[in-house]
Amino acid sequence: MRPANLPFLGIVFLFLCKVCWSDPLIVAHRGASHDAPENTLPAFELAWKQGADAIEGDFLLTKDNRIVCIHDRSTKRLADRNLVVRESTLKELRELDVGLHKNVSWEGTKIPTIAEVFATIPEGKKIFVEVKCGPEIIPYLVEEIGKSELKTEQVVLICFRQEVVKAFKQALPKNKAYWLSSFKQNEEGVWKPSLETVLATLKTTKADGLDSNKNVPVEIARKIMKDGYEWHAWTVNDVATAKKLKALGIHSITTDRPGLIKGSF
Repeated sequence: MRPANLPFLGIVFLFLCKVCWSDPLIVAHRGASHDAPENTLPAFELAWKQGADAIEGDFLLTKDNRIVCIHDRSTKRLADRNLVVRESTLKELRELDVGLHKNVSWEGTKIPTIAEVFATIPEGKKIFVEVKCGPEIIPYLVEEIGKSELKTEQVVLICFRQEVVKAFKQALPKNKAYWLSSFKQNEEGVWKPSLETVLATLKTTKADGLDSNKNVPVEIARKIMKDGYEWHAWTVNDVATAKKLKALGIHSITTDRPGLIKGSF
């Protein structure tokens, strides 16, 4: 005679299997930036075509308090004119071509606003918003998120600056936020930051997890995830590393080549 609770236990087992063995989310780093100009609408649109589960973009405030998608504090690396983002208006920044440096086929590509980037996101997909400045951007970011049609689970914040993560979680506690950190191992084999530092930071900022470089300290990662926090990794462009991180149980992998990494699982 079969126990009455066996069907329920079977459902639980299948659920746990799905959680434990599910593929990590594939996050397109600055869009499909291997193939298209980083942090531009063509790069994000291509990322969706390549099967990305999420996109990652870098965001800064302009002189007139508009949020634009660009990694550096100036346009020197991407355009033929060097403008400092915080000292320039949206109109001035939009006059620049940030596609030609990649290839002539991308000539005429402009710096997008966060609203334009939000508009590319399909239903069920996500965006990792990396803030490249201080907490002064948070009120404007909250406003832009509110004006978008995106659901709470679709917008995630990531930042190296603890005060930004903390401010975002205070403003939008239901949205996820991850603290960005690079891990390095010294000659004695000691990892920095330490497990204690990571746990203290996550607790203080109320972050939902960590987003680190691909040099993941395995034992620290396991302990952090065992405590209920998420662990994400960047920037992974080779299949071997991606598979190692998947085996570790990483929650997402950020890559310049979403099509390649997505297709490897």
